Amino acid sequence: MNAKKLLSLILALVLTLGLAAAASAESADTIVVNIWDNNQLAGLQQIADEWTAQSGIPVRIEVVAWDAYWTLLEAGATGGNLPDVFWMHINEAQKYMGANMLLNLDDYIAKDDKIDLNNYYEGIVGLYNYDGHQFALPKDHDTIAVLYNKALFDKYGVDYPNDDWDWEDYSAAAKAITEAGAADGVYGTAMNTNDGQDGWYNLIYGFGGKLISDDKKTSGMDDERTLAAMTWLAENLFPYMPDQNIMSTTDPDVLFQSDVVAMMMQGSWMVNTFYQNEKSGDYAWAQIPYYDANGNGACDEGERVSLYNGLGWAIDAKAENPDACYDLISYFASQQGQLRQSELGVTMAAYKGCSDAFTGAFEGMDISPFLEVEESGTLVMHPYSRYTTRWEGSFTTDLVPAWQNPETMADVCKSIAANMNQILAAE
Repeated sequence: MNAKKLLSLILALVLTLGLAAAASAESADTIVVNIWDNNQLAGLQQIADEWTAQSGIPVRIEVVAWDAYWTLLEAGATGGNLPDVFWMHINEAQKYMGANMLLNLDDYIAKDDKIDLNNYYEGIVGLYNYDGHQFALPKDHDTIAVLYNKALFDKYGVDYPNDDWDWEDYSAAAKAITEAGAADGVYGTAMNTNDGQDGWYNLIYGFGGKLISDDKKTSGMDDERTLAAMTWLAENLFPYMPDQNIMSTTDPDVLFQSDVVAMMMQGSWMVNTFYQNEKSGDYAWAQIPYYDANGNGACDEGERVSLYNGLGWAIDAKAENPDACYDLISYFASQQGQLRQSELGVTMAAYKGCSDAFTGAFEGMDISPFLEVEESGTLVMHPYSRYTTRWEGSFTTDLVPAWQNPETMADVCKSIAANMNQILAAE
């Protein structure tokens, strides 16, 4: 067992013991909810407390860091001690639904006049449907935009990103800032191998490529347009990023907040992180650039593309009070709950038409690009298969050689495709 896995198991054990101690000190009917994003805790707890005021049933929401979260769920699934309610993610849902660890919600939804699955983003509903049965209610949806530091753009005399930018404009600005900021150790942009949904995935789909086939049986990493996107990335953005060794040990988010990087792509789920930063007045957002296939402002073969995704509210199949648990997640997923989620700045809604309020939740910061891209571009669902983590997780290490030696990008992508095809064939 490697050290990282051992550490995760130890952490999960400590968390389990701690949570068990907390549970013993509270009301027996308390619903325990697990999430992984501390930025959402206050807003979600407020919504849960509003539900408690109506139901009389207390709710305790606990935040568990991403890696430990899945280790804890896996341990809970094995030991039969899952939290009552918890988030599901595209990468893991198939595994838990297929193992009958999640409560089948079909009968509950059929009798619930607050929930009509036609009111939600179709792709997100489908993520949590297995063999025709629904195992989670949609929680939210997200998109990608460009985050930039106005102070650094001003310092080096570079025009701010705007909604008319294509990727060549993005590259030109990254180049100008890197060259002007060389003496200060400032780079135009950043992205590491792990930045998929909020990074290079968007380039692939924007260039007309794909990560996986529509039938989820073959890799798209050796697709002609995928290779064109990744080669363009290597040639036109890598030179204006910190060295991969730096980005692999210091997250690009940290580099940005340390004034080392002037702009980057980022997801709507991260708005709170930057809004709460003491330098937030310098931070601004623009729509993700588009691929200009003709180099003349026309975009015949490519377009502005943002990946999107959405979490799901799931319930332990063995929950002691499944009716109350369902009533809670129904409240979160209802039109009322989704509007509150947006108003409180938790995240954008999964319920169509309920996200406008999200843009008004951050006084002094315009985050409208996250919604505008839905009108000016195309949303592409985060690629997935039955066991997404088996191939997606390998990108983090498999792409390092190409990040370090950009001229090898095409060969590395073809090798990744071959390995990915083996994994998909075994699904």
